[in-house]
Amino acid sequence: MKLREWKYKDILRLSQLEEECFPEEPWSYRMLVSSFESDAFYGVLAEDGDEIIGYGGITVAADTADIANVAVTEAYRHSGVGSALIEKICKIARDKGAEKVFLEVRVSNSAALKLYLKCGFTGVYARTRYYSNGEDCLVMAKKL
Repeated sequence: MKLREWKYKDILRLSQLEEECFPEEPWSYRMLVSSFESDAFYGVLAEDGDEIIGYGGITVAADTADIANVAVTEAYRHSGVGSALIEKICKIARDKGAEKVFLEVRVSNSAALKLYLKCGFTGVYARTRYYSNGEDCLVMAKKL
């Protein structure tokens, strides 16, 4: 597995993975394109050979950062790809001056919650009825 920065040519595949991993509320193709318009956004993807198997994105502003998304294709889940992506984007945030990283996760997404806890994140508070289907989200944070 190799980690590298997102490139514009990757957006179609990232969009497909986004729909595969988040069928209820995927980032649109346009949202992915707009990530290239922000100097504060950093995207990393994981490849196995020429195949994109996961990706993550983070926005860094001053001393805090927000993980926008982390996704791993189903065939590569539970293989360390998600942990590697989180470690890499947190390192980018730290290198850019962030002291704390935040993320939001669906309370029903037990696999993601387990991954984030394993990576050192802790729950901070819940946002009730946050998602369009009325589901709550948990805001988590990690000191860098």
